[in-house]
Amino acid sequence: MSIPFIDLKPQYQALKSEIDERIHRVLEHGQFIMGPEVRECEENLKKFIGSRHAIACSNGTIALQMALMALGIGPGDEVITTAFSFIATAEVLLLVGATPVYVDIDPEIYNIDTKKIASAITPKTKAILPVSLYGQPSDMDEINAIAKKHKLFVIEDAAQSFGAPYKNRRSCNLSDIGCTSFFPAKPLGCYGDGGAVFTNDDALAEKLLSIRVHGMGTHRYQHPRVGLNGRLDSIQCAVISTKLSRYPWELERRNFIATKYTQAFSELAGHGVRTPKILADRGSVWAQYTLWVPDRSKFQAKLQEKGVPTAVHYPMAMCDQDAYRNTGRVLDIKSARLAAEHVVSLPMYPDMTSEIQNQVIEAVRCVYL
Repeated sequence: MSIPFIDLKPQYQALKSEIDERIHRVLEHGQFIMGPEVRECEENLKKFIGSRHAIACSNGTIALQMALMALGIGPGDEVITTAFSFIATAEVLLLVGATPVYVDIDPEIYNIDTKKIASAITPKTKAILPVSLYGQPSDMDEINAIAKKHKLFVIEDAAQSFGAPYKNRRSCNLSDIGCTSFFPAKPLGCYGDGGAVFTNDDALAEKLLSIRVHGMGTHRYQHPRVGLNGRLDSIQCAVISTKLSRYPWELERRNFIATKYTQAFSELAGHGVRTPKILADRGSVWAQYTLWVPDRSKFQAKLQEKGVPTAVHYPMAMCDQDAYRNTGRVLDIKSARLAAEHVVSLPMYPDMTSEIQNQVIEAVRCVYL
């Protein structure tokens, strides 16, 4: 049996009639950009997250860029972020002209090491940009406390953690601004690119709405600020609203599958294999199920022989990428660089059958036992 890394077809089959109907409705009314589905989607998103505002946008990268622009972050400003994330986290900082300051990760949860943030702050620091990696929120209360003390903004990059629980709140609603992605492979994905920005600040929301449409003001051809084209189309919003209705069940399934993986791999600790650690005051939406293994190349080759696909999120610290060297300040990031050498992700999706998961488990165990 061929094992997919992520299989979205069963999800579509479960929602087919409603998705088809909603897409057909858009085709009938013809409002493909900023149609009624966009506002409906934003209402559904903010209700689920618990924020005052949700602004749908074209993708997760644009969501981050919109947030930085709304906060006035640009040339001369430093933004403290993790060294270990998808490149978009650093990319947007350079796009607005800001300077990334790369801080190491907590090696147990792979998110930014909160204890190392304060020492990275300078008079140029404007914001902190933590990433809630693999589906688990960062230490947001501690980060917010540091930011408040030093009068900084906090933007949560929640591209992988939409709605993850954190101390009776949800990821995307844990800071000044939360940003997420609806790329198809994300826990909540659409059928193309998509994203959203969340805030409880009315003034920020007004700026974000303007920035999303070329900095538009009171009418279409009046522009009080520089913006961009960040609109999300009506069809993608129709898909997101439909899939959001199933999302709570999918999160239960993701947790069930992750728990089964962790239990099955617990006896591999003596071989240097580390399973994900979820802290007691929060949860994960399991965008990935990621192991730490001592010899990744050997591990991946053995699983490939068994027909089990794997992926690496991520094989290099952002600041070590060719285009990003010498573009920011790099602190001691030993743990981030080690993680980049050892992490490997296994197949994970809510409709994974027990048969497929058992094949993955057996393949992993066969590498060591």
